[in-house]
Amino acid sequence: MAKVKVKNNHKKNIKIFLNYFLGPLLFIWLSASIYNQVRHQPNLGASWIKIKQSMESAKIWNLVIVIFLMLINWAIEAVKWKIAMHNIQRISFFKSFRAVLSGVSFSVNTPNRVGEYLGRVLYMEEGNRLRAVSLTIVCSISQLIVTLFVGLIGLFCIRRKIETGEMIRGFDSSLWLQVLQYGVITVLVILTLLYFRLSLLARLVDRLQNRNRYDWLTHSLKNIRATILLKLLSLSAARYIVFIVQYFLLFRLFEVDIGWWQCCWAVSVIFLVLAILPTFAIAELGIRGQVSLKLLELFSTNGLGISLATATIWLINLVVPAMAGSLLIASIKIFKYRNERN
Repeated sequence: MAKVKVKNNHKKNIKIFLNYFLGPLLFIWLSASIYNQVRHQPNLGASWIKIKQSMESAKIWNLVIVIFLMLINWAIEAVKWKIAMHNIQRISFFKSFRAVLSGVSFSVNTPNRVGEYLGRVLYMEEGNRLRAVSLTIVCSISQLIVTLFVGLIGLFCIRRKIETGEMIRGFDSSLWLQVLQYGVITVLVILTLLYFRLSLLARLVDRLQNRNRYDWLTHSLKNIRATILLKLLSLSAARYIVFIVQYFLLFRLFEVDIGWWQCCWAVSVIFLVLAILPTFAIAELGIRGQVSLKLLELFSTNGLGISLATATIWLINLVVPAMAGSLLIASIKIFKYRNERN
């Protein structure tokens, strides 16, 4: 009993260190780095004047559309989760939407937002919560496959631009990009094969010792059909397009002179890098901003506009939904039935 208590305290201390020390430290360091890069950009004053003029013009509608697209983005994710949960529990779209927002609020304190699973399963019935976790992971894998696939195409499309630029100083950029490409291809192939062979994976787990422990995982995976998996992939691709459009509209708003295809491939590589790097929500803005500056400055010199667009995307797509989700969580009576029994 004492060992368990010590172990739990150890985990708690690690979590406190990561959330309240390492995360803020990374955020401060990366923010300072971005500030220095923006401050030394050429024609900073002229860029700021253009941005202020855009905010006072008809381009302000770009921001309104981006906010609307945020709702579309999470609505698509809610449809994905609703479809994935169909075999274990039928839920309405609005309940799924609330669950998704609650998941966002949980995810801000966990690496790469893995905590969103906990927020979502709170809306499931008691006996279905563990089963829902495995299907929620399947939803995340579908989004990851799209991110890796499009990011890989983007890497091929702008590889020469990266090699001729100064994005990777002190390294053989050609070698590192080649390693990255082959690594992503390998992971993508393995992930795709596993994704469409979930029933096979479930049968392999069934052969393990103490397999009863994993019934919550395998039961849901055995019954998922290929048509459902294809629907999840299609919806993930739709979400991805929404993200790209949001970036493009904000680049237009903040006077970042970049074409549609340049935006598409550069942003796809940014998403690829963010999917690979382990991040915490509080440090993600700094990492996202740093990567965005390095990549997008290959096409535009408006570093200030790039940083503002990146920060606005982070605020609209993550912070606002997380705040809404936290309000929803506060209204959930998780222990309602338990308290009634007592």
